Amino acid sequence: MDELLSRAMQGVDPDDPGAFWKVFFNLMYLVPWASLFWWSVAFIVVGAILGWWRGRLWQGVWLAALLGPIGWIVVLRPVKKRAEPPPLRLKGS
Repeated sequence: MDELLSRAMQGVDPDDPGAFWKVFFNLMYLVPWASLFWWSVAFIVVGAILGWWRGRLWQGVWLAALLGPIGWIVVLRPVKKRAEPPPLRLKGS
């Protein structure tokens, strides 16, 4: 934790009014953005494949984009069929 704090505070004067933004950008620099992007692409591709397999392509894409692998589980769940109301009876029949 001390190492992360020292990296975040590197080159930052705590009395500076813009210190928050400098710390924020220092922390954002530490995030592995390329890896996060490619993992997200992989999650979406697998979600699209699973959605296509289940007949719900766009639902698979959106759920994988929003929830990652948890979206795969949602897409693989069986679809509940709606209960249809009984047919109407006409008077005199």
